[in-house]
Amino acid sequence: MAEEEQEQNLEAIMGLIMNGGNAKSSSFEAIHAAKTGDFETADAKLKEADHFLTEAHNSQTGMLTDEANGKHAKVTLLTVHSQDHIMNAITFRDLAGEIVDLYKRLDGVKVED
Repeated sequence: MAEEEQEQNLEAIMGLIMNGGNAKSSSFEAIHAAKTGDFETADAKLKEADHFLTEAHNSQTGMLTDEANGKHAKVTLLTVHSQDHIMNAITFRDLAGEIVDLYKRLDGVKVED
């Protein structure tokens, strides 16, 4: 793999790790805000998490497109870690949304199903 390709692959991997971590942090902040009754912030943090997940998805799509076009990247422990990181972030975001809704219901706020 050429040095430029390795660098692009590393950028995509780091995009997954950074954006996945940011999404998970924003999701956790959403739960904390909902716990204190600050649902406006909770909703904003969930949207922020969604933004980071979209960015991560874009990095991942680039990697998948390269693979589909025959540009096979070497799978390293860092690559596997980045995929694990993003999957955990997605799961945590989904769970955070449910927890925020639960706090809203406990506070008497109507929640769409």
